[in-house]
Amino acid sequence: MEKTIITISREFGSGGRTIGRMIADKLGIPFYDKELVDQIAVESGFAPKYVEEHGEHSPSGSLFAYAFTPQGVPGVMNGLSTADFLWNIQCRVILQLAEKGPCVIVGRNADYILKDHPEALHVFVFADIPYRAERIVRRYGESEKAPEQRLAEKDKRRRVNYQHYTGRTWGQAQNYDICLDTGVLGIEQCADIVVGIVEKSREGK
Repeated sequence: MEKTIITISREFGSGGRTIGRMIADKLGIPFYDKELVDQIAVESGFAPKYVEEHGEHSPSGSLFAYAFTPQGVPGVMNGLSTADFLWNIQCRVILQLAEKGPCVIVGRNADYILKDHPEALHVFVFADIPYRAERIVRRYGESEKAPEQRLAEKDKRRRVNYQHYTGRTWGQAQNYDICLDTGVLGIEQCADIVVGIVEKSREGK
């Protein structure tokens, strides 16, 4: 089966977004990251910044956070919480993008949303803490928090969101087709590995 839809899940600072864009460029297919956020924002009515922050992150590092998210307005958000309303919009947009044709989708739990799509290839990108810590400081600068703390907090919120909406464990190898360590392989080689898998699947059509 040809693999035409590539989802990229990633630890913070591992380079997953960069790898996704490189894959899309090499294959000549659309890349959805910020563009996905903008489309979800248009359909949900939420600001892009809100979608970017809450579309794949829990309100806190605890599953209990979802018990206290504000409820929507009946008839406007069908009585759903803001988090659930955003999740439903996100699912619909990702499914629509996959139906449009080949593409690369970064984050937003797309691996789960498209888990039954026969042409989807699900990739998880990770690296050890020293590699990621150095990388986020280089890319985003210093902050009042130590880079290791920034990594832990963002990954925890991502993990909680994933567990809440999928019932699965974020980062568990069985949930993906391939897991790539950028600290060992390098970003360029990780992109080339995925491109190679896609091109090989085309040969088997």
